[in-house]
Amino acid sequence: MTEFLDLEIQDSVRMPWNVLPGTKAHAANCAIPIAAIYTPLKTLPEATPLLPYSPLRCRGCRSVINPFSIVDFSSVNKIWICSFCLQRNHFPPLYQSISEQNFPAELFPQYTTIEYETPAPQPQDKAQPGSTNVFLFVVDTCVIEEELSFLKSAMLQVLGMVPENCLIGLITFGTYVHVHELGFGLIPKIHVFKGTKEVTKDQLLDQMGFFTKRPRPTTGVIAGVRDGLSQESVGRFLLPASDCEFVLNSILEELQKDPWPVPSDQRAARCTGAALSLAAHLLGACVPGSGARIMAFLGGPSTEGPGTIVSKSLSEPIRSHKDLDKDSAPHYHKAVKFYEALSKQLVHQGHVLDVFACALDQVGVAELKVAVEKTGGLVVLAESFGHSVFKDSLRCIFQAGDHDLGLASNGIFEINCSKDIKVQGIIGPCASLDKKGPLCSETVIGQGNTTAWKLCGLDKNTSLCIVFDVAKKESPDIVSQSANNQFYFQFLTYYQHSNGQMRLRATTLSRRWVAGPGIKDELISGFDQEAAAVVMARQVSFKMETEAEFDPIRWLDKSLIHICTQFGEYQKDNPSSFGLSPRLSIFPQFMFHLRRSQFVQVFNNSPDETAYFRMILNRENVSNSVVMIQPSLISYAFNSGPEAALLDVVSIAADKILLLDSYFTIVVFHGASIAQWRKAGYHELPEHQAFAQLLQAPRSDTDAIIRERFPVPRLVICDQHGSQARFLLVKLNPSATYNSDTQAAPGGDIIFTDDVSFEVFSDHLQRLAVQ
Repeated sequence: MTEFLDLEIQDSVRMPWNVLPGTKAHAANCAIPIAAIYTPLKTLPEATPLLPYSPLRCRGCRSVINPFSIVDFSSVNKIWICSFCLQRNHFPPLYQSISEQNFPAELFPQYTTIEYETPAPQPQDKAQPGSTNVFLFVVDTCVIEEELSFLKSAMLQVLGMVPENCLIGLITFGTYVHVHELGFGLIPKIHVFKGTKEVTKDQLLDQMGFFTKRPRPTTGVIAGVRDGLSQESVGRFLLPASDCEFVLNSILEELQKDPWPVPSDQRAARCTGAALSLAAHLLGACVPGSGARIMAFLGGPSTEGPGTIVSKSLSEPIRSHKDLDKDSAPHYHKAVKFYEALSKQLVHQGHVLDVFACALDQVGVAELKVAVEKTGGLVVLAESFGHSVFKDSLRCIFQAGDHDLGLASNGIFEINCSKDIKVQGIIGPCASLDKKGPLCSETVIGQGNTTAWKLCGLDKNTSLCIVFDVAKKESPDIVSQSANNQFYFQFLTYYQHSNGQMRLRATTLSRRWVAGPGIKDELISGFDQEAAAVVMARQVSFKMETEAEFDPIRWLDKSLIHICTQFGEYQKDNPSSFGLSPRLSIFPQFMFHLRRSQFVQVFNNSPDETAYFRMILNRENVSNSVVMIQPSLISYAFNSGPEAALLDVVSIAADKILLLDSYFTIVVFHGASIAQWRKAGYHELPEHQAFAQLLQAPRSDTDAIIRERFPVPRLVICDQHGSQARFLLVKLNPSATYNSDTQAAPGGDIIFTDDVSFEVFSDHLQRLAVQ
């Protein structure tokens, strides 16, 4: 596994197959697709230079020069040959001094990933929306007083962390939408819109008086200061943080809950869709193409106007998974259609939608998913605005230093690859730019039929799952063609760095392909089990959302049996002879936990929770995604240091503390004896220092995990046999249950479940694989 981690450090890429099947037939036999999980903005090794000039591109395919390009120093004008299309290109005069002893950085073999920065002209006025970031806060006031005070307190804290040159705007909504004019500091000035109907961009421009002092242009699109608006009119609604801090603090401190009365048999009238639509129009008119984020703070379901997810009457329950399966959710499709249109508008403008959903009820994350995911937005789901999951996650967005998110904006992602490879699509937070070409596969998955995608918002953990097709057909002489047995891939990410400069990151990969006899061992030698599990998880989540009557368990089982049949060592019809190479041995375990995970088992989760889990899975890197699929378990005891424990009920012991990290939740679980000693206060006595240290060790490790993670995970501290122990038990392999022959060890535990254990699962797998 270490060689794959080394490749990830250098190129930010993990691939299930690092030796590729050379033909279409061999690729189809592999069950797991040829794919790459790429993290475009992953922190590069310190030695990697930032090149202060534009990259050299091939005349034919527009790929960027890279260490795999062949350079001909013997010719008079020095030529380089593109590794993708074999086009011969002349070097420009800037490169005349290069020689075999004097290479430019982009040709160094270790710099397969390199970054270029092209200086952009800085805006003269700090209020000028050039390269500055814009934050438009959209705040739900249909919440109880206590929740509103929690939200105001969290927002007031982060306002001081916003960089001075960032522009800020504020919209509040309940029954009506209120757009606050921050540039008019003498008295509060608000523009009010009815929440029951959608407002167009033209209506917004007229009603908010954008053309009271200057005539409206008769032709063209009105878009920002360059196209029809005065700086003064934009500055009424979007002001630099340094100029509007006092006004914004005053508005937030005086903000009251929505004043409209709510009958006891009804929900509050909340017009979320209308508020988000207005926010998108306002940003589209004032700052198109800038790194702008709509940050929506939602405290309940939308019940009025566009994007409604449930009626006001409490007699109508909010849609469940069963309603969605039966197609009996009356508002669902209409709301999704509305948010799809909103996502297209935001992608066109280059703006991001972030959602902070904090309520015990559902707020409509399942419907909002399309808009958040296509714009690369962040999403946080918590029970309350007072919960640490919300407060700490919000702070993470604005903090600077080692643990900042590395937010970037306005990204465009392009792919180039060898002619025998085609791109099926991307599963992840991006939107297709419909750039069709010969590299597009006929089979489409996710955002496909294109070789370029828009990434409105991205950070240093944003990861895209790119799925490929092998187009090469089987032919008699394919084995003899081993002179050039490399497939090349190039990923180009053009984005606006947080410092305002535009950068291009180019990653070029080379992977060997094999065909003919001995292919099985070659493929296994390059198999990355963790990356394969994550690709399968993203695929199954995508299929569950897009394919009717899809059976995820059956699909996963068939794929796993196929892999074991293809790559296992066994005698036919003899299950006891079955064995897997160490390169494949953990993969069945990953599939066992994936089958039981919240991505596949939607029972006991709301559609909002399922959508949230899948959105995070679809944007995180391999190591984080593996923790979501198969949580890590660490055991702490008196006589040994922290050590990895089996994710099994047998790991529970009365005298141990267990730390479970399932990404969304961190559980510190005290065995029965440890809990009794803690309640007796032994850790406070000077003679029991060792016990105090034992209790502190998992808390210190937990703090380190929480600092590194976004969204901040929920922390559960529980005791054996306590009600919250369920957070741990649900993730463990049920090797000892109430009706199994295996008995719990003294001080151990059993699980009350009818789920099969991993041992039973393995036996069935072996029996089916050898048939």
